[in-house]
Amino acid sequence: MKLKKHLSLMIVTFVMVLFIAASAFAKQPKYVFFFLGDGMSISQIQATEAFLATKWAIENGLEIGPNPGEINAKHLLNPSNRLNMAQMPIAGMQTTFDQFALMTDSASSATGFASGIKTRSAVINMDPYNHTTGYKSIGELAQETGMKVGIISSVPLNHATPAAYYASVPHRGLYNLIGKQMVESGYEFFGSGGLLAPTGPARDGDTSYNIWQMLDDAGYQVLNDRESIMELKNNPMDKVVCINPWLQNSAAMPYAIDRPDTNLSLAEMTEVAIAVLQESDSFFLMVEGGKIDWSCHANDAMATIGDMIDFDNAVGVAIEFYNKYPDDTLIVVTGDHETGGMTIGHATTGYRAYYEKLLGQKHSFTYFGQNQWPEYKEKYSEAVCINNDALDAAWSMIDLMQSFFGLNWGELSEYQQERIAWAWVHSLCGYDRNDSKNRHHYGGYEPIIIKLTHVLNEQASIGWTSFAHTGVPVPVFAQGNDAERFSGFYDNTDIAKQLALAIGVEENLPIEK
Repeated sequence: MKLKKHLSLMIVTFVMVLFIAASAFAKQPKYVFFFLGDGMSISQIQATEAFLATKWAIENGLEIGPNPGEINAKHLLNPSNRLNMAQMPIAGMQTTFDQFALMTDSASSATGFASGIKTRSAVINMDPYNHTTGYKSIGELAQETGMKVGIISSVPLNHATPAAYYASVPHRGLYNLIGKQMVESGYEFFGSGGLLAPTGPARDGDTSYNIWQMLDDAGYQVLNDRESIMELKNNPMDKVVCINPWLQNSAAMPYAIDRPDTNLSLAEMTEVAIAVLQESDSFFLMVEGGKIDWSCHANDAMATIGDMIDFDNAVGVAIEFYNKYPDDTLIVVTGDHETGGMTIGHATTGYRAYYEKLLGQKHSFTYFGQNQWPEYKEKYSEAVCINNDALDAAWSMIDLMQSFFGLNWGELSEYQQERIAWAWVHSLCGYDRNDSKNRHHYGGYEPIIIKLTHVLNEQASIGWTSFAHTGVPVPVFAQGNDAERFSGFYDNTDIAKQLALAIGVEENLPIEK
Protein backbone atom coordinates (compact mmCIF):
# COMPACT_ATOMS: atom_id res chain seq x y z
CA MET A 1 0.00 0.00 0.00
CA LYS A 2 2.85 2.40 0.92
CA LEU A 3 4.61 1.59 -2.36
CA LYS A 4 1.41 2.27 -4.33
CA LYS A 5 0.94 5.66 -2.62
CA HIS A 6 4.58 6.48 -3.21
CA LEU A 7 4.28 5.66 -6.93
CA SER A 8 1.10 7.73 -7.21
CA LEU A 9 2.84 10.69 -5.58
CA MET A 10 5.77 10.35 -7.96
CA ILE A 11 3.43 10.25 -10.98
CA VAL A 12 1.53 13.33 -9.79
CA THR A 13 4.81 15.16 -9.18
CA PHE A 14 6.11 14.12 -12.59
CA VAL A 15 2.95 15.37 -14.33
CA MET A 16 3.13 18.68 -12.47
CA VAL A 17 6.75 19.18 -13.45
CA LEU A 18 5.89 18.45 -17.08
CA PHE A 19 3.02 20.94 -16.93
CA ILE A 20 5.19 23.67 -15.41
CA ALA A 21 7.92 23.02 -17.95
CA ALA A 22 5.45 23.09 -20.83
CA SER A 23 4.04 26.39 -19.54
CA ALA A 24 7.50 27.88 -19.18
CA PHE A 25 8.44 26.96 -22.72
CA ALA A 26 5.05 27.57 -24.31
CA LYS A 27 5.32 29.11 -27.72
CA GLN A 28 4.87 32.86 -27.57
CA PRO A 29 3.05 34.78 -30.30
CA LYS A 30 5.43 36.12 -32.93
CA TYR A 31 2.96 38.56 -34.46
CA VAL A 32 1.02 40.81 -32.09
CA PHE A 33 -1.70 43.22 -33.26
CA PHE A 34 -3.19 45.80 -30.92
CA PHE A 35 -6.22 47.66 -32.32
CA LEU A 36 -7.46 50.75 -30.53
CA GLY A 37 -10.77 52.38 -31.45
CA ASP A 38 -10.37 55.80 -29.86
CA GLY A 39 -13.68 56.83 -28.30
CA MET A 40 -15.18 53.38 -28.95
CA SER A 41 -17.30 51.45 -26.49
CA ILE A 42 -20.22 49.08 -26.83
CA SER A 43 -22.65 51.81 -28.04
CA GLN A 44 -20.52 52.58 -31.09
CA ILE A 45 -20.29 48.85 -31.83
CA GLN A 46 -24.04 48.24 -31.51
CA ALA A 47 -24.94 51.33 -33.56
CA THR A 48 -22.64 50.20 -36.36
CA GLU A 49 -24.07 46.69 -36.42
CA ALA A 50 -27.63 48.04 -36.42
CA PHE A 51 -26.74 50.28 -39.36
CA LEU A 52 -25.13 47.37 -41.23
CA ALA A 53 -28.18 45.16 -40.63
CA THR A 54 -30.55 47.88 -41.83
CA LYS A 55 -28.50 48.66 -44.93
CA TRP A 56 -28.11 44.95 -45.73
CA ALA A 57 -31.86 44.37 -45.53
CA ILE A 58 -32.58 47.31 -47.87
CA GLU A 59 -29.92 46.25 -50.38
CA ASN A 60 -31.29 42.71 -50.44
CA GLY A 61 -34.91 43.76 -50.89
CA LEU A 62 -35.94 42.55 -47.44
CA GLU A 63 -38.11 44.28 -44.88
CA ILE A 64 -36.06 45.75 -42.05
CA GLY A 65 -38.72 44.55 -39.63
CA PRO A 66 -42.40 43.62 -39.79
CA ASN A 67 -43.40 47.11 -38.61
CA PRO A 68 -41.83 50.58 -38.96
CA GLY A 69 -39.07 51.11 -36.42
CA GLU A 70 -38.43 47.39 -35.91
CA ILE A 71 -35.25 45.51 -36.86
CA ASN A 72 -35.46 41.77 -37.38
CA ALA A 73 -33.13 39.98 -34.96
CA LYS A 74 -32.12 37.64 -37.80
CA HIS A 75 -30.57 40.60 -39.60
CA LEU A 76 -28.70 41.70 -36.46
CA LEU A 77 -27.40 38.17 -35.82
CA ASN A 78 -26.38 37.55 -39.43
CA PRO A 79 -22.56 37.21 -39.31
CA SER A 80 -22.23 39.41 -42.40
CA ASN A 81 -23.77 42.28 -40.40
CA ARG A 82 -21.59 41.72 -37.33
CA LEU A 83 -18.27 43.45 -36.84
CA ASN A 84 -15.14 41.31 -37.03
CA MET A 85 -14.13 42.31 -33.54
CA ALA A 86 -17.47 41.29 -32.05
CA GLN A 87 -17.10 37.77 -33.46
CA MET A 88 -13.70 37.10 -31.89
CA PRO A 89 -13.74 34.16 -29.44
CA ILE A 90 -12.43 35.95 -26.33
CA ALA A 91 -14.15 38.95 -24.76
CA GLY A 92 -13.46 41.03 -21.67
CA MET A 93 -14.15 44.44 -20.20
CA GLN A 94 -11.78 47.14 -18.97
CA THR A 95 -12.12 50.21 -16.78
CA THR A 96 -10.70 53.41 -18.27
CA PHE A 97 -10.33 55.98 -15.44
CA ASP A 98 -6.94 57.59 -14.93
CA GLN A 99 -5.13 58.56 -11.70
CA PHE A 100 -7.43 61.47 -10.92
CA ALA A 101 -10.33 61.42 -13.40
CA LEU A 102 -13.23 59.06 -13.98
CA MET A 103 -13.44 60.51 -17.50
CA THR A 104 -9.92 60.00 -18.80
CA ASP A 105 -8.32 61.72 -21.76
CA SER A 106 -6.53 59.84 -24.54
CA ALA A 107 -3.03 60.55 -23.22
CA SER A 108 -3.58 59.07 -19.77
CA SER A 109 -5.68 56.18 -21.05
CA ALA A 110 -3.09 55.31 -23.70
CA THR A 111 -0.44 55.45 -20.99
CA GLY A 112 -2.45 52.89 -19.05
CA PHE A 113 -2.60 50.24 -21.77
CA ALA A 114 0.79 51.13 -23.29
CA SER A 115 3.01 51.22 -20.17
CA GLY A 116 0.80 49.85 -17.39
CA ILE A 117 0.67 52.92 -15.15
CA LYS A 118 -2.04 55.36 -14.14
CA THR A 119 -1.22 58.99 -14.80
CA ARG A 120 -2.86 62.39 -15.10
CA SER A 121 -4.86 63.52 -18.13
CA ALA A 122 -2.65 65.04 -20.87
CA VAL A 123 0.47 63.22 -19.58
CA ILE A 124 2.07 60.51 -21.72
CA ASN A 125 4.06 57.67 -20.11
CA MET A 126 5.22 59.75 -17.14
CA ASP A 127 4.36 59.76 -13.45
CA PRO A 128 1.14 61.55 -12.45
CA TYR A 129 2.65 63.93 -9.88
CA ASN A 130 5.91 65.55 -10.98
CA HIS A 131 6.01 64.28 -14.59
CA THR A 132 9.72 63.56 -14.24
CA THR A 133 9.89 59.75 -14.49
CA GLY A 134 9.32 58.14 -17.87
CA TYR A 135 8.08 54.59 -18.45
CA LYS A 136 8.67 52.13 -21.27
CA SER A 137 5.74 51.36 -23.53
CA ILE A 138 4.78 47.95 -24.83
CA GLY A 139 6.11 49.10 -28.22
CA GLU A 140 9.53 49.84 -26.74
CA LEU A 141 9.51 46.57 -24.82
CA ALA A 142 8.57 44.67 -27.98
CA GLN A 143 11.48 46.31 -29.76
CA GLU A 144 13.84 45.26 -26.95
CA THR A 145 12.77 41.63 -27.40
CA GLY A 146 13.75 41.84 -31.08
CA MET A 147 10.34 42.48 -32.62
CA LYS A 148 9.85 45.01 -35.39
CA VAL A 149 7.31 47.70 -34.49
CA GLY A 150 4.69 49.55 -36.53
CA ILE A 151 2.32 52.40 -35.62
CA ILE A 152 -0.78 53.30 -37.64
CA SER A 153 -3.29 56.03 -36.82
CA SER A 154 -5.98 57.90 -38.71
CA VAL A 155 -5.05 61.00 -36.68
CA PRO A 156 -1.58 62.61 -36.59
CA LEU A 157 1.24 60.20 -35.84
CA ASN A 158 2.41 62.42 -32.97
CA HIS A 159 -1.08 62.62 -31.44
CA ALA A 160 -1.67 61.29 -27.92
CA THR A 161 -2.52 57.64 -28.60
CA PRO A 162 0.20 56.75 -31.13
CA ALA A 163 2.69 58.81 -29.09
CA ALA A 164 2.08 56.58 -26.07
CA TYR A 165 3.88 53.75 -27.87
CA TYR A 166 7.18 55.58 -28.29
CA ALA A 167 7.23 58.84 -26.28
CA SER A 168 7.33 60.09 -22.69
CA VAL A 169 6.31 63.74 -22.28
CA PRO A 170 4.69 65.83 -19.53
CA HIS A 171 2.05 67.15 -21.93
CA ARG A 172 0.45 65.69 -25.05
CA GLY A 173 0.57 69.11 -26.76
CA LEU A 174 4.37 69.05 -27.08
CA TYR A 175 4.01 67.81 -30.64
CA ASN A 176 7.46 68.75 -31.86
CA LEU A 177 9.15 66.99 -28.95
CA ILE A 178 6.93 63.96 -29.50
CA GLY A 179 7.89 63.99 -33.18
CA LYS A 180 11.57 63.97 -32.18
CA GLN A 181 10.98 60.93 -29.97
CA MET A 182 9.09 59.28 -32.82
CA VAL A 183 12.18 59.50 -35.01
CA GLU A 184 14.44 58.34 -32.20
CA SER A 185 12.27 55.26 -31.62
CA GLY A 186 13.67 53.67 -34.76
CA TYR A 187 10.40 51.83 -35.36
CA GLU A 188 10.20 50.31 -38.82
CA PHE A 189 6.76 51.58 -39.87
CA PHE A 190 4.56 54.62 -39.28
CA GLY A 191 1.44 55.19 -41.34
CA SER A 192 -1.82 56.97 -42.25
CA GLY A 193 -1.97 60.44 -40.59
CA GLY A 194 0.56 63.27 -40.83
CA LEU A 195 2.50 65.27 -38.24
CA LEU A 196 1.57 68.27 -36.13
CA ALA A 197 4.15 71.05 -35.60
CA PRO A 198 6.86 69.24 -37.62
CA THR A 199 9.18 72.25 -37.92
CA GLY A 200 8.66 74.26 -34.73
CA PRO A 201 7.04 74.41 -31.28
CA ALA A 202 3.34 73.79 -30.91
CA ARG A 203 3.17 75.57 -27.55
CA ASP A 204 5.33 77.01 -24.77
CA GLY A 205 7.89 74.46 -23.64
CA ASP A 206 7.93 72.60 -26.93
CA THR A 207 11.07 72.06 -29.04
CA SER A 208 12.02 73.47 -32.45
CA TYR A 209 13.31 70.48 -34.41
CA ASN A 210 12.75 69.93 -38.12
CA ILE A 211 11.17 66.50 -37.91
CA TRP A 212 11.22 65.98 -41.67
CA GLN A 213 14.97 66.51 -41.71
CA MET A 214 15.41 64.27 -38.69
CA LEU A 215 13.47 61.49 -40.45
CA ASP A 216 15.70 61.84 -43.49
CA ASP A 217 18.85 61.81 -41.40
CA ALA A 218 17.64 58.70 -39.56
CA GLY A 219 17.17 56.81 -42.83
CA TYR A 220 13.38 56.97 -43.07
CA GLN A 221 11.60 57.14 -46.42
CA VAL A 222 8.55 59.43 -46.30
CA LEU A 223 5.88 58.47 -48.84
CA ASN A 224 2.66 60.39 -49.44
CA ASP A 225 1.02 59.05 -52.58
CA ARG A 226 -1.14 55.97 -52.93
CA GLU A 227 0.93 54.27 -55.62
CA SER A 228 4.27 54.37 -53.81
CA ILE A 229 2.70 53.34 -50.49
CA MET A 230 0.85 50.38 -52.01
CA GLU A 231 4.04 49.33 -53.82
CA LEU A 232 5.51 48.52 -50.40
CA LYS A 233 3.39 45.37 -50.44
CA ASN A 234 5.62 44.09 -53.24
CA ASN A 235 8.87 45.89 -52.38
CA PRO A 236 9.03 46.56 -48.63
CA MET A 237 11.35 49.20 -47.17
CA ASP A 238 12.95 48.84 -43.76
CA LYS A 239 12.13 52.27 -42.26
CA VAL A 240 9.21 54.12 -43.76
CA VAL A 241 6.61 56.77 -42.92
CA CYS A 242 3.45 56.53 -45.06
CA ILE A 243 1.19 59.59 -45.00
CA ASN A 244 -2.10 59.68 -46.87
CA PRO A 245 -2.11 62.21 -49.72
CA TRP A 246 -5.21 64.09 -48.51
CA LEU A 247 -5.37 65.08 -44.85
CA GLN A 248 -8.75 66.57 -44.07
CA ASN A 249 -8.00 68.65 -40.99
CA SER A 250 -5.36 68.88 -38.26
CA ALA A 251 -3.00 66.54 -40.16
CA ALA A 252 -5.54 63.70 -39.88
CA MET A 253 -6.96 61.32 -42.46
CA PRO A 254 -10.43 62.24 -43.72
CA TYR A 255 -13.40 60.45 -42.27
CA ALA A 256 -14.10 57.24 -44.16
CA ILE A 257 -17.37 58.74 -45.44
CA ASP A 258 -15.30 61.51 -47.09
CA ARG A 259 -12.30 59.45 -48.28
CA PRO A 260 -11.23 60.00 -51.93
CA ASP A 261 -9.96 57.11 -54.06
CA THR A 262 -6.44 58.53 -53.86
CA ASN A 263 -6.26 57.79 -50.12
CA LEU A 264 -5.65 54.49 -48.35
CA SER A 265 -8.11 53.04 -45.89
CA LEU A 266 -6.96 51.78 -42.49
CA ALA A 267 -7.31 48.24 -43.83
CA GLU A 268 -5.05 48.98 -46.79
CA MET A 269 -2.49 50.68 -44.58
CA THR A 270 -2.57 47.65 -42.28
CA GLU A 271 -1.83 45.39 -45.25
CA VAL A 272 1.14 47.58 -46.17
CA ALA A 273 2.44 47.58 -42.59
CA ILE A 274 2.26 43.79 -42.42
CA ALA A 275 4.25 43.51 -45.65
CA VAL A 276 6.95 45.79 -44.22
CA LEU A 277 7.08 44.23 -40.75
CA GLN A 278 6.83 40.61 -41.82
CA GLU A 279 10.30 40.89 -43.31
CA SER A 280 11.44 40.05 -39.77
CA ASP A 281 10.65 36.99 -37.68
CA SER A 282 8.26 38.86 -35.37
CA PHE A 283 6.45 42.18 -35.01
CA PHE A 284 4.15 44.34 -32.88
CA LEU A 285 1.64 46.53 -34.74
CA MET A 286 -0.63 49.13 -33.13
CA VAL A 287 -3.54 50.41 -35.25
CA GLU A 288 -5.67 53.32 -34.01
CA GLY A 289 -9.03 54.35 -35.41
CA GLY A 290 -8.54 57.85 -34.02
CA LYS A 291 -11.32 59.74 -35.76
CA ILE A 292 -14.03 57.60 -34.17
CA ASP A 293 -13.31 59.80 -31.18
CA TRP A 294 -13.39 63.03 -33.20
CA SER A 295 -16.78 62.30 -34.76
CA CYS A 296 -18.22 61.27 -31.39
CA HIS A 297 -17.01 64.56 -29.87
CA ALA A 298 -19.07 66.25 -32.58
CA ASN A 299 -22.02 63.87 -32.09
CA ASP A 300 -22.03 62.78 -35.75
CA ALA A 301 -23.31 59.20 -35.78
CA MET A 302 -22.92 58.62 -39.51
CA ALA A 303 -19.28 59.74 -39.56
CA THR A 304 -18.70 57.55 -36.49
CA ILE A 305 -20.24 54.50 -38.14
CA GLY A 306 -18.17 55.00 -41.28
CA ASP A 307 -14.94 55.11 -39.28
CA MET A 308 -16.04 52.17 -37.15
CA ILE A 309 -16.43 50.10 -40.32
CA ASP A 310 -13.08 51.33 -41.63
CA PHE A 311 -11.43 50.40 -38.33
CA ASP A 312 -13.10 46.99 -38.21
CA ASN A 313 -12.03 46.25 -41.78
CA ALA A 314 -8.45 46.70 -40.56
CA VAL A 315 -9.21 44.17 -37.82
CA GLY A 316 -10.40 41.88 -40.61
CA VAL A 317 -6.99 42.15 -42.28
CA ALA A 318 -5.35 40.95 -39.06
CA ILE A 319 -7.81 38.06 -38.82
CA GLU A 320 -6.90 37.02 -42.37
CA PHE A 321 -3.25 37.08 -41.30
CA TYR A 322 -4.14 35.02 -38.21
CA ASN A 323 -5.81 32.41 -40.43
CA LYS A 324 -2.44 31.90 -42.14
CA TYR A 325 -0.42 31.84 -38.90
CA PRO A 326 -2.85 30.83 -36.12
CA ASP A 327 -0.19 29.51 -33.73
CA ASP A 328 1.98 32.61 -34.04
CA THR A 329 -0.55 35.45 -33.98
CA LEU A 330 -2.29 37.39 -31.20
CA ILE A 331 -4.92 40.05 -31.92
CA VAL A 332 -6.35 42.36 -29.24
CA VAL A 333 -9.04 44.97 -29.93
CA THR A 334 -10.39 47.60 -27.53
CA GLY A 335 -11.16 51.29 -27.05
CA ASP A 336 -9.45 53.80 -24.77
CA HIS A 337 -12.70 55.35 -23.51
CA GLU A 338 -16.19 56.15 -24.76
CA THR A 339 -16.80 59.56 -26.31
CA GLY A 340 -20.00 61.57 -26.58
CA GLY A 341 -22.20 59.50 -24.29
CA MET A 342 -23.67 57.76 -27.32
CA THR A 343 -26.87 55.89 -26.55
CA ILE A 344 -28.82 53.25 -28.45
CA GLY A 345 -32.29 54.75 -28.11
CA HIS A 346 -33.77 58.22 -27.74
CA ALA A 347 -36.62 59.86 -25.84
CA THR A 348 -38.42 60.72 -29.07
CA THR A 349 -38.40 57.18 -30.51
CA GLY A 350 -39.04 54.96 -27.49
CA TYR A 351 -38.42 51.33 -28.41
CA ARG A 352 -38.21 51.98 -32.15
CA ALA A 353 -35.13 52.54 -34.31
CA TYR A 354 -34.90 53.98 -37.82
CA TYR A 355 -31.31 53.57 -38.93
CA GLU A 356 -32.36 53.92 -42.56
CA LYS A 357 -32.62 57.66 -41.83
CA LEU A 358 -28.82 57.81 -41.63
CA LEU A 359 -28.48 56.76 -45.27
CA GLY A 360 -29.46 60.29 -46.30
CA GLN A 361 -26.24 61.82 -44.92
CA LYS A 362 -23.66 62.17 -47.72
CA HIS A 363 -20.53 63.33 -45.87
CA SER A 364 -19.25 64.14 -42.39
CA PHE A 365 -19.91 67.25 -40.33
CA THR A 366 -16.35 68.35 -41.10
CA TYR A 367 -16.84 68.06 -44.85
CA PHE A 368 -20.08 70.05 -44.63
CA GLY A 369 -18.31 72.65 -42.50
CA GLN A 370 -15.47 72.98 -44.98
CA ASN A 371 -17.53 73.06 -48.14
CA GLN A 372 -21.34 73.49 -48.25
CA TRP A 373 -21.77 75.67 -45.17
CA PRO A 374 -19.14 78.35 -45.97
CA GLU A 375 -20.61 78.76 -49.46
CA TYR A 376 -24.11 79.06 -48.04
CA LYS A 377 -23.08 81.49 -45.31
CA GLU A 378 -21.23 83.76 -47.72
CA LYS A 379 -24.28 83.92 -49.95
CA TYR A 380 -26.98 84.51 -47.34
CA SER A 381 -25.57 85.94 -44.10
CA GLU A 382 -25.88 89.60 -45.15
CA ALA A 383 -29.45 89.15 -46.38
CA VAL A 384 -30.56 87.45 -43.16
CA CYS A 385 -28.55 89.32 -40.54
CA ILE A 386 -28.40 92.84 -41.99
CA ASN A 387 -31.29 93.20 -44.42
CA ASN A 388 -33.72 91.02 -42.45
CA ASP A 389 -34.64 89.18 -45.67
CA ALA A 390 -34.70 85.50 -44.73
CA LEU A 391 -37.21 83.91 -47.12
CA ASP A 392 -34.87 82.77 -49.91
CA ALA A 393 -32.20 81.79 -47.39
CA ALA A 394 -34.68 79.68 -45.41
CA TRP A 395 -35.89 77.78 -48.48
CA SER A 396 -32.31 77.25 -49.59
CA MET A 397 -31.44 75.89 -46.15
CA ILE A 398 -34.36 73.48 -46.26
CA ASP A 399 -33.13 72.21 -49.64
CA LEU A 400 -29.56 71.88 -48.32
CA MET A 401 -30.74 69.90 -45.29
CA GLN A 402 -32.60 67.52 -47.57
CA SER A 403 -29.82 67.01 -50.11
CA PHE A 404 -26.91 66.65 -47.66
CA PHE A 405 -28.48 65.09 -44.54
CA GLY A 406 -31.71 63.61 -45.90
CA LEU A 407 -33.73 65.70 -43.45
CA ASN A 408 -37.26 66.49 -44.61
CA TRP A 409 -38.38 69.73 -42.95
CA GLY A 410 -42.03 68.77 -43.11
CA GLU A 411 -41.41 65.53 -41.20
CA LEU A 412 -39.69 67.23 -38.27
CA SER A 413 -41.45 67.96 -35.02
CA GLU A 414 -42.14 71.56 -34.04
CA TYR A 415 -39.41 71.38 -31.40
CA GLN A 416 -36.88 69.99 -33.90
CA GLN A 417 -37.72 72.78 -36.35
CA GLU A 418 -37.37 75.37 -33.59
CA ARG A 419 -33.91 74.10 -32.56
CA ILE A 420 -32.66 74.05 -36.14
CA ALA A 421 -34.02 77.55 -36.77
CA TRP A 422 -32.24 79.00 -33.72
CA ALA A 423 -29.00 77.24 -34.66
CA TRP A 424 -29.34 78.57 -38.23
CA VAL A 425 -29.61 82.16 -36.96
CA HIS A 426 -26.73 81.69 -34.54
CA SER A 427 -24.43 80.30 -37.24
CA LEU A 428 -25.33 83.03 -39.74
CA CYS A 429 -25.40 86.01 -37.40
CA GLY A 430 -23.24 85.08 -34.43
CA TYR A 431 -24.03 84.19 -30.81
CA ASP A 432 -22.62 84.34 -27.29
CA ARG A 433 -20.30 81.35 -27.00
CA ASN A 434 -19.96 81.84 -23.25
CA ASP A 435 -23.68 81.57 -22.61
CA SER A 436 -24.34 78.36 -20.65
CA LYS A 437 -27.38 77.49 -22.75
CA ASN A 438 -25.41 77.81 -25.98
CA ARG A 439 -22.52 75.75 -24.58
CA HIS A 440 -25.04 73.08 -23.64
CA HIS A 441 -26.59 73.00 -27.11
CA TYR A 442 -23.51 73.38 -29.30
CA GLY A 443 -20.46 72.40 -27.28
CA GLY A 444 -18.28 74.84 -29.22
CA TYR A 445 -19.17 73.38 -32.62
CA GLU A 446 -20.91 75.23 -35.46
CA PRO A 447 -24.51 75.55 -34.21
CA ILE A 448 -26.34 74.66 -37.42
CA ILE A 449 -24.14 71.63 -38.13
CA ILE A 450 -24.31 70.16 -34.64
CA LYS A 451 -28.06 70.66 -34.52
CA LEU A 452 -28.63 69.02 -37.91
CA THR A 453 -26.68 65.93 -36.86
CA HIS A 454 -28.47 65.87 -33.50
CA VAL A 455 -31.89 65.91 -35.14
CA LEU A 456 -30.92 63.30 -37.73
CA ASN A 457 -29.44 61.04 -35.07
CA GLU A 458 -32.46 61.26 -32.79
CA GLN A 459 -34.69 60.42 -35.76
CA ALA A 460 -32.64 57.23 -36.15
CA SER A 461 -32.93 56.62 -32.35
CA ILE A 462 -29.41 57.61 -31.32
CA GLY A 463 -28.80 60.02 -28.46
CA TRP A 464 -25.78 61.90 -27.09
CA THR A 465 -25.12 63.18 -23.58
CA SER A 466 -21.71 64.84 -23.95
CA PHE A 467 -19.26 66.59 -26.26
CA ALA A 468 -16.43 65.01 -24.23
CA HIS A 469 -15.36 61.59 -22.96
CA THR A 470 -17.45 59.48 -20.59
CA GLY A 471 -16.36 57.04 -17.90
CA VAL A 472 -18.10 53.81 -18.91
CA PRO A 473 -16.05 50.60 -19.14
CA VAL A 474 -14.99 49.46 -22.60
CA PRO A 475 -15.07 45.97 -24.17
CA VAL A 476 -11.94 44.03 -25.12
CA PHE A 477 -11.84 41.36 -27.81
CA ALA A 478 -9.02 38.91 -28.50
CA GLN A 479 -8.11 36.03 -30.76
CA GLY A 480 -5.08 33.80 -31.23
CA ASN A 481 -2.13 32.61 -29.18
CA ASP A 482 -2.51 33.70 -25.54
CA ALA A 483 -5.85 35.42 -26.21
CA GLU A 484 -7.29 33.92 -23.01
CA ARG A 485 -5.28 36.47 -21.05
CA PHE A 486 -7.83 39.11 -22.03
CA SER A 487 -11.03 37.55 -20.72
CA GLY A 488 -12.65 38.90 -17.56
CA PHE A 489 -13.14 42.35 -16.04
CA TYR A 490 -9.96 44.32 -15.34
CA ASP A 491 -8.28 47.73 -15.51
CA ASN A 492 -6.75 49.24 -18.65
CA THR A 493 -3.28 49.01 -17.09
CA ASP A 494 -3.68 45.21 -17.10
CA ILE A 495 -3.74 45.22 -20.90
CA ALA A 496 -0.12 46.43 -21.06
CA LYS A 497 0.89 43.92 -18.39
CA GLN A 498 -0.73 41.00 -20.18
CA LEU A 499 0.72 42.03 -23.55
CA ALA A 500 4.16 42.21 -21.94
CA LEU A 501 3.78 38.69 -20.58
CA ALA A 502 2.57 37.47 -23.97
CA ILE A 503 5.71 38.71 -25.73
CA GLY A 504 8.05 37.38 -23.05
CA VAL A 505 8.91 40.46 -20.99
CA GLU A 506 10.11 39.08 -17.65
CA GLU A 507 10.19 42.32 -15.63
CA ASN A 508 6.95 43.52 -14.04
CA LEU A 509 5.33 46.65 -15.48
CA PRO A 510 5.56 49.59 -15.16
CA ILE A 511 9.24 49.73 -16.14
CA GLU A 512 11.14 52.99 -15.77
CA LYS A 513 13.21 54.25 -18.69
